[in-house]
Amino acid sequence: MFEKLTAKQLYDRLNDSLLGEVGKIVFDLAGVSVKIDTTDSVGITLQSWLKQYLSDNNIYFSQPLNTQEFPDFFLDNSMEKNLLEVKSFNCNATPAFDIANFDSYCSSIKNKPYHLDADYLIFGYVMNDKGDITIKKLWLLKVWQIAGTSDRFPLKTQVKKDVIYNIRPNSDFKKDKAGVFKSKDDFLYAIYETLVLYKSRDFADEWKSVLATNYEKYYGVKLPF
Repeated sequence: MFEKLTAKQLYDRLNDSLLGEVGKIVFDLAGVSVKIDTTDSVGITLQSWLKQYLSDNNIYFSQPLNTQEFPDFFLDNSMEKNLLEVKSFNCNATPAFDIANFDSYCSSIKNKPYHLDADYLIFGYVMNDKGDITIKKLWLLKVWQIAGTSDRFPLKTQVKKDVIYNIRPNSDFKKDKAGVFKSKDDFLYAIYETLVLYKSRDFADEWKSVLATNYEKYYGVKLPF
């Protein structure tokens, strides 16, 4: 019998048991074993570990058929609530993980605004020169608490040669400080204003029109901007 947990209940369990725990990444091939001592693969490894943790502890979960799709985990039968994304970063550095691909996320939330309510479970870790990984801290936050702003755009993004690739996090949450956005609506408005600057006002208004229809249909209130 599977146990159903909310993201907060799962976070509480992990927070009680994981802090200070030490892990490692080992690759075996043709009788040769190597311990990985770079951080490149830590994020995907922690996500895979969490999947096994849920399975071993008979905690209900499912995943999209395409593992590249949003979210990483469904913690409920519904595809519209209790959505969980998993992120990680080296606690000795500034958070620099990708929250989401910018274009994909904009398309996703205009059609499925409930994606805004997903929880983000963030692992803060350190790795020593021997490849030992210590879990230092966990956070459970909403996207608007993680996202930030920048000098160029109202939404902090990864930009290369004037092309926006990914939405990037702020540094405030690492220090347990509130970010610049106080609600999902503040965050949505920053996306809208970013689209105005990045693409055009016509494009942004068309995006907003679809979002407003689906937002009201799902939340029962009008989009407040």
